[in-house]
Amino acid sequence: MMKPSCLIVDDETDIRELLVMTLDRMGIDAYSASGIDEAKSLLKQRAYALCLTDMQMPDGTGLDLVNYISEQHSGLPVAVITAHASAENAVSALKAGAFDYLTKPISLKQLRPVIEFALKLSSQTKVSDSDTLDMIGDSEPIQYVRGMITKLARSQAPVYISGESGSGKELAAKLIHKNSSRGDGAFIAVNCGAIPENLMESEFFGYKKGSFTGANQDKEGLFQAANGGTLFLDEVADLPLAMQVKLLRAIQEKKVRMVGGATEETVDVRIISATHKNLSSMMDAGSFRQDLYYRLNVIQLKMPALRDHPSDIPLLANLLMTKLCNGLKIVIPQMDDAAQAYISTLPFPGNVRELENMLERALAMCDGKIITCEDLLHEGSLNSSQQHPDTASFIADPASAVSLPDYLEDVEKRAIITALSKTNNNKTAAAKLLGVSFRTLRYRLAKLGLGKEEDTDLENDEALNDEPQSN
Repeated sequence: MMKPSCLIVDDETDIRELLVMTLDRMGIDAYSASGIDEAKSLLKQRAYALCLTDMQMPDGTGLDLVNYISEQHSGLPVAVITAHASAENAVSALKAGAFDYLTKPISLKQLRPVIEFALKLSSQTKVSDSDTLDMIGDSEPIQYVRGMITKLARSQAPVYISGESGSGKELAAKLIHKNSSRGDGAFIAVNCGAIPENLMESEFFGYKKGSFTGANQDKEGLFQAANGGTLFLDEVADLPLAMQVKLLRAIQEKKVRMVGGATEETVDVRIISATHKNLSSMMDAGSFRQDLYYRLNVIQLKMPALRDHPSDIPLLANLLMTKLCNGLKIVIPQMDDAAQAYISTLPFPGNVRELENMLERALAMCDGKIITCEDLLHEGSLNSSQQHPDTASFIADPASAVSLPDYLEDVEKRAIITALSKTNNNKTAAAKLLGVSFRTLRYRLAKLGLGKEEDTDLENDEALNDEPQSN
């Protein structure tokens, strides 16, 4: 097999020679350039598996080279070498498209994992769409998310995933990890709001035996457990300020110190964070550190709310129903047309999680064969005298973005769909149940977009028969 090759770009001769020797010991052919122009010339002569470039050089910057490679040699991983503690340069490099960064002085412990991950990435064939099909949906917002996941999987840059609760932030993080060169490593997810403040440091960084009462043995922390993989910080906005400082240092230095430990240890962890809160507003209010915000938010992925892609609701409902029924080992019931139409009109403030809860409840209430609107609407001992949850939330929130005409139209839709479901789609019977004439019902169906494009002769006959007869 041919040895992989690496291009080293640095204006300092001793650093180039040190990197060439180190790579040679790792079985990698190294070619070196002293500046940007020479690097561009070498890039035209052969293909490389990796490029290591210094940030500052006489004829340009590492960012110039990153941009050039992105345009002319797409797919080549570039790691940028920055000055010690130059966080701004590192973030700029990652935003420009660099695969990763190294800080001076470069250590073998720091260099080796970067090279190994870059070589894995170079040897990977193009990630197929099937690897992101867990993010189900055919709508434009979901197709965009899948495309972003594929791109983010080819980088080591920290990712900040924003979006409402239940919109699929952890699923996106798992898919980024799964499709990346770290896919064989651990994916460690932690809810930052669920850890007591006094235990945070020991949970994140581990502790040494005897460091506090009850520490009967050494215990690794979340960073050590995720070494070589991905650490997903869910609800990162809930971190107290004191912990934010320690987290920032661990991310910048790629080193952690166990509670009670005397030395720091190098860790190689990719950070993906998420929250449903507005970090920008929290930063302005002083409750979230600005430097940590910019360290976590190198690349942002915004998850769409379910109401922003309603065309995906039937697909999601089918997937969730299959998952629930397989877990319960029961036959998957069918959802009737009225029920499918009904769920497509709901705003789902709780997003996919709320849809799953609704389907789980419907499974418990249905007859095992067909799910109707009544099954979906059932809330404990729900009856006609009780408000639907959406009605209550509308009244309780006068600042709701829903206008009164839209809200009333939505209520009317639900009432008609429920009546049709109860009468097995018999419009005459549904009209009587609603207390209106057949013609009124047919007009409202057309007005609300629930009716068919044409009516049958039978329905016309029923409409005539539905009119009051004179004595």
